[in-house]
Amino acid sequence: MKDLRVIFMGTPDFAVPVLQKLIENTNVVLVVSQPDKCVGRKQIITKTPVKVVAEANHIPVFQPSKIKEEYEKIKNTPADIIITCAYGQIIPKIILDYPPLGCINVHASLLPKYRGGAPIHWCLINGEEKTGITIMYMAEGMDTGDIITQKEYQIKEKDTVGTLHDQLSKIGADLLIETLPSVINKTNKRIPQNETEATYAFNIKREDEKLDFNQEGKKIINKIRGLNPWPLAYFLWNNQEIKILEATFTETKVKEPNEIVELTKKSLGISCKDGIIYLNKIKPFGKKEMLIVDYLNGLKKEEVKNQRINR
Repeated sequence: MKDLRVIFMGTPDFAVPVLQKLIENTNVVLVVSQPDKCVGRKQIITKTPVKVVAEANHIPVFQPSKIKEEYEKIKNTPADIIITCAYGQIIPKIILDYPPLGCINVHASLLPKYRGGAPIHWCLINGEEKTGITIMYMAEGMDTGDIITQKEYQIKEKDTVGTLHDQLSKIGADLLIETLPSVINKTNKRIPQNETEATYAFNIKREDEKLDFNQEGKKIINKIRGLNPWPLAYFLWNNQEIKILEATFTETKVKEPNEIVELTKKSLGISCKDGIIYLNKIKPFGKKEMLIVDYLNGLKKEEVKNQRINR
């Protein structure tokens, strides 16, 4: 496949293993990525992870602000196929129709479930038992194209967005390389998606991050896992935001949810609909991540127990 001319379109860390595999196995002639952004308190202009890899391998990089308006660079680059992975913009039809072998995408879900920009987050938040990778042809709709290949991944109890991100990224890179020969010789499958089974995983909004302790404990734990390590689930306590990285749930009877019902030198428990959520690792507002034991050292426990939260 070394003579296969590829234009790769991707932006974040998730797309890096895919690009690296393509560099090893094909001829990547151009990398298209989102514009560099200002990051952190000092607003330092930071290259996208995909751009860093491309430049290290002396591959030209194109970073249009609006791909629907700025695509001539792509059309002026001779290529056999365009491959995308977490690029971040909708690709216009004029680009989809350009390469002879079409445009294919590496998507982090088992389509037609979880179309959109945050499939890893939402499959965990929703308590799914499995997810996976789909290699698909691109179409004008959001993740609506024909399926070429898929590979399942059984979600583990301790998986978070971080661990699942890394697992699926590697699976996606490997599955793409396994799939490409059939795309090149045109023997691959094209399975239309069943629209009646389609679900969506839109990008996480601020309101999605807040925990609701009126819910069942399992749902709360799933949300904590589904937002760890970014952007992190949170609750309000004394008008301050506390983010949770790790917690456990114990099912038991409680008088009412949203209260600090257990407080010792080593544990802090918050009541929910059907039990108690015990915090293990948190990030208080304006502070670094810390174990709950370290956080409790600075509290006057007699002033804290039975306090209400999220008020």
